[in-house]
Amino acid sequence: MTRLPFIKALAVAALFAGLPLAATPAFAHAELKSAVPAVGATVPPPAPTELKLSFSEPIELAFTKVVVKGEDGQPVDLGKLALDPADASTLVVPIAASLPTGTITVEWTAVADDGHKSKGSYTLSISN
Repeated sequence: MTRLPFIKALAVAALFAGLPLAATPAFAHAELKSAVPAVGATVPPPAPTELKLSFSEPIELAFTKVVVKGEDGQPVDLGKLALDPADASTLVVPIAASLPTGTITVEWTAVADDGHKSKGSYTLSISN
């Protein structure tokens, strides 16, 4: 019986043991997990005075933006964005003006703590 296959297997195992298992770090993007009012919701009166956007990871407030538009495409006046004091992955969006009835579009750009930027949008409806 020859020992050559065993020696070859041992040499290959030794070679791979010297390589790092994860050559590149994993980078994530802050993706929208949920919103209040919910994505696609129909909201009865009174219209909300703030939105809460919950992301998959903590976000950097200084580099995060939100635009809210009515059906006519006109932006709605917003207050100063803030992070939920209890959760750095939840963005609080104060609405400074009354939301118009109809379909509202929320466009967001978020930057995660690791510096990666993501963006998206969703709609909800404000009923009479």
